[in-house]
Amino acid sequence: MNSADSALVLFSGGQDSTTCLAWALARYKRVETIGFDYGQRHAIELTVRPTVLHKLHGFSPEWNNRLGEDHMIDLSLISKISDTALTSNVEITMLENGLPNTFVPGRNLLFMTVAATVAYRRDLNVLVGGMCETDFSGYPDCRDDTMKALQVALNLGMATNLQVATPLMWIDKAETWKMAQDLGGTALVDLIRSETHTCYLGERGALHDWGYGCGTCPACALRARGYADFIQQ
Repeated sequence: MNSADSALVLFSGGQDSTTCLAWALARYKRVETIGFDYGQRHAIELTVRPTVLHKLHGFSPEWNNRLGEDHMIDLSLISKISDTALTSNVEITMLENGLPNTFVPGRNLLFMTVAATVAYRRDLNVLVGGMCETDFSGYPDCRDDTMKALQVALNLGMATNLQVATPLMWIDKAETWKMAQDLGGTALVDLIRSETHTCYLGERGALHDWGYGCGTCPACALRARGYADFIQQ
C-alpha cells in the first residue's frame, strides 16, 4: 500500500482514466472518483462511466471494498467561455499557435482545482489524473511541469499536503494497454475496449478491435495505434 492511503481519481469514462482508476485501486485503501460535465461534445462518456464503475466493483472483493463515492460536478461554464472542437461542433484543425483546436484552455487546471476542493472535504490525500506527456496532442495542461506547479499552488493555497499522481505521464498508449492488463488481466482490457469512450466526436456505432469510435479523430488514432502495438508485443 502507498503511504498516502486515500485517493480521488479524475474519472471521465475513457481509457486513460479507467486505467488510472485501476492503478489507484491497486494502491490505496480508499478510492473515490470525480467526473465533470463541461458541455463536452463527446458527452457519451458521461453515459458510459456509471457502467464502467459498476463493473470495476465486481473485479474483486478488494476493489469493491476500496471503491467509494462518485462525485459528478457541473462545469458547464467551460463550454460557455471557450470556443473549441471539444465544446462545439466544428472541424478539428491545428491553430496558428501550434495547438489543435481540441485544446480546452484551463480545463485541466480547473478540474484539478475542483478535485482538490472535493478531496479537502472528503479527507482524500492523492489526486490521480490521466495526464500524459508521451502520447498526447501537445496540450500544455497535460505536461508534467504543469502538474508539479499545480500541486505546489494547490497546497500553498489550501494549506494541505495533497499529492498529484499521474501514472501515465511518461508512457505511451501501448504501455497504457499493458498497464491495464497487468492490473486487471484480460478482463480489464476487454472492459476498456467495450465499455469506455475516448472518441472526440462521440461516435459509438461500430466496435473496433480497440473499442468504439470514429477511427479518424486524434483520440481514436492514438488509441487504435496503441492497441495495435500492444497486441504485437
